[in-house]
Amino acid sequence: MSKRRTAILISGRGSNMVSLIAAAKEPDFPAQIALVLSNRPDAPGLATAKAEGVPTAAVDHKIYAGREAFEGSLQKMLEAHRIDFICLAGFMRMLTPSFVERWQGRLINIHPALLPAYKGLHTHERALADGVKLHGCTVHYVVAEMDAGPIIAQAAVTVHDHDTPATLGARVLAQEHVIYPLALRLAAGGRLKIDGNRVLGGDGPEQTLVAPGV
Repeated sequence: MSKRRTAILISGRGSNMVSLIAAAKEPDFPAQIALVLSNRPDAPGLATAKAEGVPTAAVDHKIYAGREAFEGSLQKMLEAHRIDFICLAGFMRMLTPSFVERWQGRLINIHPALLPAYKGLHTHERALADGVKLHGCTVHYVVAEMDAGPIIAQAAVTVHDHDTPATLGARVLAQEHVIYPLALRLAAGGRLKIDGNRVLGGDGPEQTLVAPGV
């Protein structure tokens, strides 16, 4: 089986990165984690990936005059490692529409909310303030608009009466570690079709995990 050479882009510790690396060790997994790349040379996740035997690199966004110049170097690094699929995992840089278009259909992200609700930051605080009973996470294809794009997988958790942003966030993160590898398996395995803003294929528990009561 030919595996898709996948890069994980991080900015911090990369907890979702760890779950993707672990999943990719399975013999039948359709993606190979061929690079972990960070915009921060001091990102703790780089050391974690290196310890797992995954090639790492850093492209420091602070030394570039703008996003286009930064992304030019990013693209060269991806090409040098023959990357054909990208997972964003806590990558805290906005990507330009031209970069996103270049990787259209080969670029996915995970967001700590049930999109299209709670785009942007501070999702757990906002969910608690609104009094919702279900919260969760989403894996989606990346488009030019922030936290938009066709949804591959979602997982929901129950919001408890005494939840804080930290306790709610911890349960959501545990579900992120479950659905991101599943989403990558489906996407890299060629089992999905994008139809407008919908993702078709992979029906059943592999695509949508709803876990109220967690």
